[in-house]
Amino acid sequence: MMMGLEEGTVLSNGVHIPWIGLDSCSINNPETVERGVLAAIEAGYRAIDTAASYQNEQEIGNALSSSGIDRKRLFITAKLNSISHGYNNTLSAFNESRKKLGVDYIDLYMIQWPVRGELEETWRALEILYNRGEVRALGVCNFEENDLKLIMRHSQIKPHVNQIEYHPLKSQKHLIHFCKQNQIQVQARNPYARGELFQQKVLLDIAEKHEKTPAQIAMKWALQNGTPVVPAFSSINEIQENIEMASYTLPIEDMVTLHFLNNNRVTGPNTGEYFCE
Repeated sequence: MMMGLEEGTVLSNGVHIPWIGLDSCSINNPETVERGVLAAIEAGYRAIDTAASYQNEQEIGNALSSSGIDRKRLFITAKLNSISHGYNNTLSAFNESRKKLGVDYIDLYMIQWPVRGELEETWRALEILYNRGEVRALGVCNFEENDLKLIMRHSQIKPHVNQIEYHPLKSQKHLIHFCKQNQIQVQARNPYARGELFQQKVLLDIAEKHEKTPAQIAMKWALQNGTPVVPAFSSINEIQENIEMASYTLPIEDMVTLHFLNNNRVTGPNTGEYFCE
């Protein structure tokens, strides 16, 4: 399964989403964010993932403007902060994000966490933005099956994307099956399990065998399972690693071996801390 950085899959509404994106969550230094995102775009990345809570939308907007790339070739994901739920708050937060990013529309706008209360009104605001053409696709992050069912009961448009923690230590078989049944595209955040995967001898051996980095193997596992990925970066070197990763295929026996690492290991925040039905 070879793929370029502009290649991708198609969401249930016909919108193209790249297989590989760049998550900007791990960089706090404004100069590093702007320089890193610009370097990524120049290297071929077309999908950039940010959120109001990352506090870097302005710097990413500067990088987008400096890149000179046609807006239609970029796929920009932005996320609603957990403190901005509710109909009016959501519309205001979206407009603020769009202004900082310097774009006329956002490709994928997501609810970052399934927080308590006002979820129905928050989603109604997202549907308004979608119907106006200000957003090309709607998504959620860190939603479990019950969270998705709740939002689907109170919506006219179901989520197009669910961005979740997904890696060989947490393969989320049942949630992914539910999403596929409902034409919700799963997207992988935290594909390295916050570095815990790199302590797994099985993965290290596979990486050595193929002369790849452990990070490249982890990402390739997700991609070959049909899941777009948005790995975070902390250096320009990591951006280049992801590009090199796109040009090879993991043999089926290695895919199976990595599958058996699953132990439902959660390395990110717990959804239950944010949501209560």
